[in-house]
Amino acid sequence: MIRVPVREEADVAVARTRARELALREGFQEARAAAVAIAVSELAWNIVHHAGAGEVLLEVVTERGRRAVVVVARDGHPGIADLEAALRDGHSTRGGLGLGLPSARRLSDEFAIDSALGRGTTVTLKKWADDPDA
Repeated sequence: MIRVPVREEADVAVARTRARELALREGFQEARAAAVAIAVSELAWNIVHHAGAGEVLLEVVTERGRRAVVVVARDGHPGIADLEAALRDGHSTRGGLGLGLPSARRLSDEFAIDSALGRGTTVTLKKWADDPDA
């Protein structure tokens, strides 16, 4: 497992690079590796700008003979007040474009989010090396 602490904007680039390198090393095609990297970048950016600190965990799993990169992005606070709104394109509490979480979800094959005010947020996503719909 690869652990990337996320506290400042430079850490976003580190997390993105580590995710892309891991996917490529595992035989992902460039487009699928790029999707992992972009999703990680969005999640890490959210950690920096909304929580101030957290971490991104990267791991490769094999299930039923298929490989996937699993990403867990988590922080300790503040949590998301309106999770449904946060997952809609264009919703922003900090003046951004409001595309981070929705984009990460679209770029994933599997996506889950758990958040509570005062407890923080954990996003788990999975991207398969091959297209599961192919």
